[in-house]
Amino acid sequence: MESFKNYITSFWKGLWSLLVGMKVTGKEFVTPKVTEQYPENRKTLKIADRFRGTLTLIEDENGHNKCIACGICQMNCPNGTIKVLSSKITTEDGKTKRVLDKYMYDLGSCTFCQLCVITCPHDALEFVPDFEHAVFTREKLVKQLNHTTEATVENK
Repeated sequence: MESFKNYITSFWKGLWSLLVGMKVTGKEFVTPKVTEQYPENRKTLKIADRFRGTLTLIEDENGHNKCIACGICQMNCPNGTIKVLSSKITTEDGKTKRVLDKYMYDLGSCTFCQLCVITCPHDALEFVPDFEHAVFTREKLVKQLNHTTEATVENK
């Protein structure tokens, strides 16, 4: 008698589970679909605010990178995507100052965790919603983010 009761109970639980699943499926079946016509609508494409596409260096009002080459982003990167190469110069005051030579970023191995952006003390990094990165070789995904290396060294 106990096994028959368990059989009936499990039968109704299974039927209820099936009906709940069919309700979800039925609701999605009648929901209108939205299809993006991607290559044609690049100009009007809506990208979410929290989308992380490409890491970029932010520039100040003078057009110089805000990065001071402290290396915190490199230390916090979980898989070594960021390489900060810097050198030390002596200012007019006689103080030594670290200057950014190269900021290398490997887009192919980035996990888009945003730890580099969060931990940057000078807010020098951000993710922009650029997502078209198709290339034939992985070497092309390694990018130098500071474009004006010589100008940055001379003007600081």
